[in-house]
Amino acid sequence: MEIRRATTVADLLAAEHLYDGPPREDWAARFLASPGHLMLIAYAEDGVPAGFVSGIEMLHPDKGAEMCLYELSVDESHRRRGIGRALTEALLAEARERGCYGAWVGVDTDNAPALATYRSAGSVDEGVFAMHGWPLAGDEGRG
Repeated sequence: MEIRRATTVADLLAAEHLYDGPPREDWAARFLASPGHLMLIAYAEDGVPAGFVSGIEMLHPDKGAEMCLYELSVDESHRRRGIGRALTEALLAEARERGCYGAWVGVDTDNAPALATYRSAGSVDEGVFAMHGWPLAGDEGRG
């Protein structure tokens, strides 16, 4: 397995089978052009994307930079091989290189595989929180 940063729209579109919905070229291009956004893709021996992790570097005037692990996905046929952990650790390494003081991820408390992956990569449980959202766009805003 090899982990590489996605640098082209083609890289992002090739991982389509790992996403929740179909990607769009314009969204992929915007993702790549957005400072602080990154996606690392794990490639199987056959060169096909086996998993990905996306992160967003977030800045604040009184806190500095931190990394949000936005999404982690591993193809079902490649699970339980350490790919999720390797991707998480690769994102954390990137966060350290960028000078981030910390990293975080929101995860459902009943998502045992994700919790196990994050714990195996050294995360600590910072407690339960409620997440609220504001839908701002129609269906065009989501896959």
